[in-house]
Amino acid sequence: MLDKKELLKLMKLSATADRTSPVAYAFGEEKFTAQEVDAAIYTELQELGGTFALYRENKNTIFELIEQTIDEVLPAWIYDKYSQFADVQTVAQGDKPVFRIRITNASKMRAKQFVTKVGLAGVYETFKLDGKTVNITSMAYGGAASIGLEEFLDGRITFADVLDVVMLALDEAVYKEIAKALIASIANLPAHNKLTNAGFSEPKMDQLIAIADAYGKSAIYCTYEFAATIMPADATNWVSPSMQDAKWANGYLANYKGHQVIVLPQSFVDDTNTTKVINPSYAWIIPTGGSKPVKVAFEGQAVTQEFVNRDGSREIQIYKKIGIGTLITNNICSFQNTSLSTSHTY
Repeated sequence: MLDKKELLKLMKLSATADRTSPVAYAFGEEKFTAQEVDAAIYTELQELGGTFALYRENKNTIFELIEQTIDEVLPAWIYDKYSQFADVQTVAQGDKPVFRIRITNASKMRAKQFVTKVGLAGVYETFKLDGKTVNITSMAYGGAASIGLEEFLDGRITFADVLDVVMLALDEAVYKEIAKALIASIANLPAHNKLTNAGFSEPKMDQLIAIADAYGKSAIYCTYEFAATIMPADATNWVSPSMQDAKWANGYLANYKGHQVIVLPQSFVDDTNTTKVINPSYAWIIPTGGSKPVKVAFEGQAVTQEFVNRDGSREIQIYKKIGIGTLITNNICSFQNTSLSTSHTY
């Protein structure tokens, strides 16, 4: 049986493994798929909690492994997904996350900065920024998974499954709050920085890009649905065969007039696929090189709690303190394609 340090390494590897790659882990000349890593974790966890007696004896060790995996993997996961427009920071329990603002020559002269942060009960509080740092208040975000006792003893559900469910839930919670904060911050943008249209408008997008580019080369951030609508007004005259091939292969133009189009993730709130998590109608035009508009802070350690139901099933709840806010300046632009405003949560 692996010691706790080696098992923790294996669980972190499973949480970050590329499921589509034929090799997720290599040790010397030996190569292992993600499925083989999962199988190894299953075997090890069976030795820790494969029976109810073993689970009762080693429950705290199992929970500690889950907590440490989330503490180490989740911030890195969020950074990898959102680092192009978000600063990510980890602080100890009780410490206040402080982000230092990068001041460019353009922002010294022209950029007015405002912070939109998440408040209690989903209320957003906006205030003018003073100085060169910004503080973000953390709140608890959680995920839960239910394990039936028989399913657990039979090996049909493992704690690796629990970890996958909770990691995805926490990742989606972070992304929801990022989207909510960005949309809430629109009120602080100058009128020229926020345009709407019933459909994609090449002149309006070009107008916003010109504003953002004045502060540094900008990129366009949007969902796949929005990206698929980005086309010039008269595509037949200037869209080249290579661009047509790229759009056919990707479903969208990954580059619009020299500006990278970065597609953000989208999902649904349940398995009916009717209500989207994120409003697909918004695109953000953000210059690079300056202070990133989104701030994400992870505070303290993840906490695992267990609740035993009357039928013997166990609900594993895991929460992590996370602070999310946006630093909005007048170099950021927002375009809303109102024809894409379908059923969504945020």
